[in-house]
Amino acid sequence: MKPLSLAAAAGILLAAAAPAAAQHAGTGHVMILPEELTWVDVPSLPPGARIAVIEGPLNAAGPLTARIRFPANYRLPAHHHPVIEHVTVLSGTFNMGMGETFDRARTKALTPGGFAVMQPGTPHFAWTDRETVVQIHSVGPWGVTYVNPAEDPRRK
Repeated sequence: MKPLSLAAAAGILLAAAAPAAAQHAGTGHVMILPEELTWVDVPSLPPGARIAVIEGPLNAAGPLTARIRFPANYRLPAHHHPVIEHVTVLSGTFNMGMGETFDRARTKALTPGGFAVMQPGTPHFAWTDRETVVQIHSVGPWGVTYVNPAEDPRRK
């Protein structure tokens, strides 16, 4: 099977981003409460993760902000992004590690307020033991490329 092109990945991400982005289309100023977020599945992440796009869309050049909710006992395989990614933990514990192979022993437990920055193309992975919400921000277009293509949920 051929790798998913950036354009195809962007289309999938746009579909996920549309509900929340549409709430704020045309406004230069955004103020939103947590209960106003629209959560949708994330096709580029293993099942169970949900995303709420606050600023975007994710597939366009420009600033983006989104929250991702991971369920308890979630495993995010090694992957990287085409752009810098800033991650702030809002709730739960996000156990992150750097490298091309998922290894729980090489992770750091980021608790609420914890922060991480991944440069473009830097492989990283994560897991949770309880529901965890992180906020990502970057300058798009954003995407996900798995180190091991067999772990890409879009191929299943």
